[in-house]
Amino acid sequence: MESTLPEGAEGLLQTYTEHGGINYLDAVATLPSRSAIDAACEELMSVMFPGFRGEALVDSSDLPQITRSRLKNLQARLKPEICKSLGKFPPNDAVEERADELLANFLSQLPALRKMLWTDIDAAYEGDPAAKSYEEIILAYPALEAITIQRMAHELYLKELPLIPRIMTEWAHSRTGIDIHPGAKIGSHFFIDHGTGVVIGETCEIGARVKLYHGVTLGARSFQKDERGKIKKGGKRHPTVQDDVTIYPNSTVLGGETVIGARTTIGGNGFLVQSVPADSLVFYEEKQLQIVQKRPRVLGQTNGRFNG
Repeated sequence: MESTLPEGAEGLLQTYTEHGGINYLDAVATLPSRSAIDAACEELMSVMFPGFRGEALVDSSDLPQITRSRLKNLQARLKPEICKSLGKFPPNDAVEERADELLANFLSQLPALRKMLWTDIDAAYEGDPAAKSYEEIILAYPALEAITIQRMAHELYLKELPLIPRIMTEWAHSRTGIDIHPGAKIGSHFFIDHGTGVVIGETCEIGARVKLYHGVTLGARSFQKDERGKIKKGGKRHPTVQDDVTIYPNSTVLGGETVIGARTTIGGNGFLVQSVPADSLVFYEEKQLQIVQKRPRVLGQTNGRFNG
C-alpha cells in the first residue's frame, strides 16, 4: 500500500526547493553545529572558572591534568566546526591548516582573557553592594557569563571566523537575556548590574570601568542604503562610551557618531542620539514625580460601593 504524505507536506516540499530548505541540505556539512558550539561554551566556562562551572575539583593537584584534558576536548570539538565555518568539511589541507592556526591563536589568548575577566569580577564586587563574595559573582551573576563568552567570541571575530562567534554570544544571550555582539570592543572592569534586556551592538566601543544597568541599549540610529534601497553592511553604527561612564536602567544610546564622554552619568529612561561631553549628568526634568497623600478609605467601601 502506497503511503501518502500528511496534509501540507507537498506544499512545504515545494517551498524548500523554491525558497531555501532542501536546496541548503547539500551545504549542511559546511554549517557549524549549534549543539557543538553550545557544548564548547560550557567547556570554556569551566576552563575560565575551574571548580565553579562543571564538575567541582576533588583536589587542586588535579587541576593541571584536568586543564590539559579540557583544552584537548575543546580542540577536538572546535576544529571540525571551524572547518565547517571556513566552508569545507571534510577539510582540504589549506582549510585544516587555517583551522589549526585559528585554534592555536585562540587557545593562546585564554590566559590574557582570564586576567581581563578578573577585572570584570572585581568591578562587579566593588560596584554592587549586594555582592557578598567573588564566589557569588562567578556562580550567580548572569552578566559575568555573558561578558566571558563575548570576550572569547571577540577574539574569533577579530580573526574573521564566520558564524561561530555569533553562535557563541547567542548561547549566552539565550541564557542571560544579555545580547552583546562579538564585534563590540569592551575595556577592562566592565560591569552590567542585573543585566536583563541589555543590547550592545557590533560596532560599539566601550572604555574601562563602564557600568550599565538592565534594559540599556547601545544601538544603531539608522542604516545607510545603496541605490537599490538595500541596507549597506559595515561602518560604525553604534555609539562609543568612554571610560568611567554609568548608564542607568532602560536608557537608549544610538548612533555611530554618538560619543558619551568620560565620567558621564546617564539617568534612567534616557534617549540619546547625540554626543555628550565628559563629566556630564544626563536626565529628564520635564515630568516631575508627584507624591500625594491617599484619601482615607471607608471600611467596607470599594470604588464608591459598599460590599455586603
